[in-house]
Amino acid sequence: MSREPGAFSLRRGRRIGNHYTVVNKLGAGWEGEVYRVVEDHTDVERAAKLFYPKRNPRSKAALHYARKLDRLRHCAVMIQYHFWEQITIRNWTVDAVISEMVDGVRLSQFLKLQSGGRMRPFEALHLMHSLARAMESVHAFGEYHGDLHSDNVLISREGLGFKIRTIDVLDLGRPSRKKIQQDVIDMVHLLHEVLGGQRFYSDHPPAIKKIIKGLKATLIRQQFRTAGDFRIALEHLSW
Repeated sequence: MSREPGAFSLRRGRRIGNHYTVVNKLGAGWEGEVYRVVEDHTDVERAAKLFYPKRNPRSKAALHYARKLDRLRHCAVMIQYHFWEQITIRNWTVDAVISEMVDGVRLSQFLKLQSGGRMRPFEALHLMHSLARAMESVHAFGEYHGDLHSDNVLISREGLGFKIRTIDVLDLGRPSRKKIQQDVIDMVHLLHEVLGGQRFYSDHPPAIKKIIKGLKATLIRQQFRTAGDFRIALEHLSW
């Protein structure tokens, strides 16, 4: 048997299963790689997440991922799951989870296009309010995201604010208050990042420092139990 692939690096035109053709690679993470694919006959674009076999024993990671997307299908922030299938890459059986292809730019890429690589406070707060409002439905469902960072958040401008989608989730078992609160901690870290990080922290208005709390997880947990608490705090900032 051939050595297990450390990376797939599929080229444009490569077939995935019986229905899809690779357009381009969108990204890679610990569990696997994500590709833009086009559906045969309809020319509809989808996203295909391919799981590294060594990170996905007995298909456990892929099945958890698909089931979690399905549970959260009514939450607008989440991508919509379509189906799961197994494909063969270099004689290895690889799980592929097919989902919708969503528009937007990764937050990490968006920041690189901003002056100084960061957003101004008022715009940053609008962005985080959009994210908190989007994540509120996930937390209200008793679920959590588990992997909120600037490479997993897609944004596009919409009216006076932003439209937010997340492109990955992490399933570490049953939901818990601690995992939900970790989402909020991750959102506070994102606010810190989009404002320029530690370099600019001392220059922030007191109202923003009151939200970021020096990135101290204990203090963040004390004030914010869910994304809804975080949203309300943003809406009631005193400038």
